[in-house]
Amino acid sequence: MPGSSPSWPAASSCPRSELPDPANRAERERARFRLHLVRHRTALKNRIHATLIAFGHPVPVSDLFGARGRELLAGLAIPEPWATTLATSLRFVDELDAEIAACERELRAQGADHPYVALLQTVPGIAWVLGYTKAAEIGDIGRFASPKKLTGYTGLCPIVRQSGRRDDRGPLALNGPKYLRWALIEATTNATRHPAYRERYEHTKKRLGRQRGSKVARVEIARELSTVIWHMFTKNEPFAPGRHPVASLVA
Repeated sequence: MPGSSPSWPAASSCPRSELPDPANRAERERARFRLHLVRHRTALKNRIHATLIAFGHPVPVSDLFGARGRELLAGLAIPEPWATTLATSLRFVDELDAEIAACERELRAQGADHPYVALLQTVPGIAWVLGYTKAAEIGDIGRFASPKKLTGYTGLCPIVRQSGRRDDRGPLALNGPKYLRWALIEATTNATRHPAYRERYEHTKKRLGRQRGSKVARVEIARELSTVIWHMFTKNEPFAPGRHPVASLVA
């Protein structure tokens, strides 16, 4: 009715609240801790790059932290205290490399017999690290009665406000685990180049413009991936383009 206040999506659109069992909580902690370390390493690498830019040093190598890059860094004349902070940052990067490698060995061992991880690796854009992260964050697929429930759980659907016949879509809900959203968006980097998704990605990007279009298009593909994953898990089937119906959602 005119003048009525907007209504929010019904709570029934979300999966039932459920405390994960100890095994699932352990899976999530392993994947999340690895991501935590990776983000620290990225921050340190960005700081090193910023230091070089500040003192006008170009980076002519593709990998500043490989063998050639280390030789370049060792020969640079950088004043104190920046020289010390750069050396300390490099030492921390090396330590984090070792810790991340150890985490990944553990993830590989833990995920070797996980049925979801094996299925997820058949999806374009999902390697074993992203596969393990998604499997851990989703948990038991039986919690989600439909692909729409799983997609809503990811927080990648827009908030819908309804008043009478009016249907307004707002920003993404961003409910649910942020690590699952990250893993889905990360997978779209490669998935958007796959024949199953490339045409839709390019169409949305062109329709909405270069600046906003690519972001919205990646979210669309991430939602499609969540729908496909629900069908794969519930039917115990590998990825197959066109086999599973995909909900039409617009950001």
